[in-house]
Amino acid sequence: MLLGTALSALATPPLASVAVVATLAAAVTLFAYRSQWHPPGALFTVFAAGACASFPATAATFGLVLLVGASSVIWSLLVTVSFVLARRGSWRLPTRPRPPIGAVAWEMTATVGAAALLAGIAGALLIGTHWYWAMVGAVAAVGGAHVTARLIRGVQRLVGTLLGVLIAAGLLALSLPPWAVLVVAITLQAGAELFVGRNYGIAMVFITPLALLMISLASPATPDMLLRDRVLETVIGVAVGTVVAIVSAALRRRPSLG
Repeated sequence: MLLGTALSALATPPLASVAVVATLAAAVTLFAYRSQWHPPGALFTVFAAGACASFPATAATFGLVLLVGASSVIWSLLVTVSFVLARRGSWRLPTRPRPPIGAVAWEMTATVGAAALLAGIAGALLIGTHWYWAMVGAVAAVGGAHVTARLIRGVQRLVGTLLGVLIAAGLLALSLPPWAVLVVAITLQAGAELFVGRNYGIAMVFITPLALLMISLASPATPDMLLRDRVLETVIGVAVGTVVAIVSAALRRRPSLG
């Protein structure tokens, strides 16, 4: 969030912002695999940095980002740690050795970085607005453990987004007051959490209207533009991510064929 805000405050050109966010995505992917995070992807990093880079910002915006961002992180940690303590009675985890950075980590780092960069460039040049949605779609499409899983995840992202856009169109047409939007958003968030670990496509049906409703509160863009951009940027992102996933798998298999 801070990096994206800095890019916006400095009036960084979109293509330069895309390059910075793609580099961040690659770095976080490598760190996540090294630290054995689960899930190990950089999707939320791309979304946070890209979204903040796309909104107008000034020097004063940093204070708001720090307040909202830090408060959200602290609250989330308090809630999750409380549940861990209640369930296990201890906050201590068994120590586990960190494996060396292997070929899979480096391959995923390169794959995620390339997919995010190419999708962001395509989104910025072809659509111009909300280019980070293309980057998020591409990162999601290359997030599987193998090429088949990546292709399935890309299809789930696309189909789930299209269905979610239809739901978002109906909700935006109601012109709900802010308090009602927040109530709907909380409900959608609960639905997303229920399914995100089971079926990514179903989760996207909840995540898509949630994202669009939140952006509608902070952005002066018309609903038609938001819906159009979400669909087009997702198509671009999934298409680029799918191509990168196939190329990555082909390059990985090449040495064994020799």
